[in-house]
Amino acid sequence: MNLVEVVAAASNVVIFTGAGISTESGIPDFRSPGGLWTRMRPILFDDFLTSEDARKETWRRRFEGDDPLTAAKPNQGHYAVAALVGSGKAKMVITQNIDNLHFASGVPAEQIIELHGNASYAKCLGCGARVELDIIRAQYRQMGTAANCETCGGLVKPATISFGQAMPAEEMERAREATLACDLFLSIGSSLTVFPANSFPVLASESGADLVIINRDPTELDPYADLVIRGEIGPELDALVRDLGLKGLATRH
Repeated sequence: MNLVEVVAAASNVVIFTGAGISTESGIPDFRSPGGLWTRMRPILFDDFLTSEDARKETWRRRFEGDDPLTAAKPNQGHYAVAALVGSGKAKMVITQNIDNLHFASGVPAEQIIELHGNASYAKCLGCGARVELDIIRAQYRQMGTAANCETCGGLVKPATISFGQAMPAEEMERAREATLACDLFLSIGSSLTVFPANSFPVLASESGADLVIINRDPTELDPYADLVIRGEIGPELDALVRDLGLKGLATRH
């Protein structure tokens, strides 16, 4: 069994992506040597809630730091995923990434489940209102932080899930439902070490779906997989869509 055969035979593919699909866009991952968390300590959710200094540092990193998300563009791996979705072969993309690159590559928003949020905008922690970063950037330049929510007065935070912050219940339930419905779960570029996100490949396998893992390095869930592929993600996925006859979709965006 090879990748083309297993994808061609599937009728409901769920694609699950981790940091590895975006490293080829110049975004370093978090956990490996040289990753983001080895260079700066993450700001805990409780610290954001209780400390004005922590909130100011959050926005300083976003607007003054060397943020690789700002200039990142989708790569051939993202476009290949978009082609699989556009063809109807893949029904849903579940991602651990916060970089918004699946949407930028052409995957419809309603077919993306962001388990760890999205760094391209902010949200009020009180009422959930969306706040665009351009608005917060202007506030930051004026007063060194973000203003409270105009609607409810709540704290405004990047729309990402911080350490200590609860996972988004709606997204977790959507991901569970999509996983249970699929006949192929394709895990791409994830170390599969972060709980509870790494429970979905196991759930898919235990529910009878084929499990394929594409990652540069071994993962703890490789024994569950029906097929494991080591290699660079962009070239592997680009070859897949070529062999499936979807290359035109992959280059249309």
